Amino acid sequence: EIISGKFMKEFEKYASDQFPLRGEFRQVYGTVSTGILRQSDMDGLYLMEDMAIAKEYPLREKSLQHAADIFQNIYDRYLKEQGGEIYLSLIPDKNYFLREDQRVLSMDYDFFFEYMKNALPQMKYLDITPYLELEDYYRTDPHWRQEKIVDVAQYLAEQMGTSVSGNYEVNEVDSLFYGSYVGRATRKLPGEKMYYLTNEAMENCRVYDHQNNREMEMYDQKKAKGRDPYEMYLSGSLSYVTIENPEVTEEKELIIFRDSFGSGIAPLLAEGYSKITLLDVRYISSYTLGSLVDFSDSDVLFLYSTSVLNHSETLK
Repeated sequence: EIISGKFMKEFEKYASDQFPLRGEFRQVYGTVSTGILRQSDMDGLYLMEDMAIAKEYPLREKSLQHAADIFQNIYDRYLKEQGGEIYLSLIPDKNYFLREDQRVLSMDYDFFFEYMKNALPQMKYLDITPYLELEDYYRTDPHWRQEKIVDVAQYLAEQMGTSVSGNYEVNEVDSLFYGSYVGRATRKLPGEKMYYLTNEAMENCRVYDHQNNREMEMYDQKKAKGRDPYEMYLSGSLSYVTIENPEVTEEKELIIFRDSFGSGIAPLLAEGYSKITLLDVRYISSYTLGSLVDFSDSDVLFLYSTSVLNHSETLK
């Protein structure tokens, strides 16, 4: 471990974590850097009042092409002759809403979206950006808030030939949400309220985790109090999950290739489908899907955040 450098790397991480008054020194460092030296970001994180936003810059065209190649391979292998409709939709990261702010380095999102659309012309593009604003995202995390994206779910469902009522009961989680940016911030960020949506149709759904061969709840309340509270939604980024809705008698199935954002919106779409399959090719190879999933006559949605596509080396 010494020869490989692993020991010193892990010791450095340990030593920095054990440094006396580390949090206090980081706050002073952040105050001096942003307040006196006028830096716009700290370690790739913009702090605007109580909103933390990770810097997503520059645009990595090779990464977009890698993602497009992965999606094209999936299409050629499994979807070309399967009979359903194929859709593509991109979820903007929080920087998208600050692209006119001179303090923030911002990608050319118009180029980003056009690049992916042109690279995958066989997929119908569904533009959800008009239904989103910065307040639809957690202040301390990159993810969107489920209670804020009902209109997004309704738009997607309508464009894909089904519908969701939008009638949900809003339930508040009994602990505050502290997102992934809290530990990176150089000043204390307040917790925020977290909600999840239910209705009768969702409560009757059967959710199955094929990665771990178990039936599970739509919302895992224990995970809401864990290290990553967003994993409450469908237990986080599992590789292969299905949601079956017995109330939809007509066989109408949707397959979603997704990242972690899909965990928040998939429950809202369940009302419109007899079965939804969620696949995360960050954790399962796209080359093995044919032995696991029947793609016949299913509609398919590629739903990905711009931050994942801009770092698509995780897709396989």
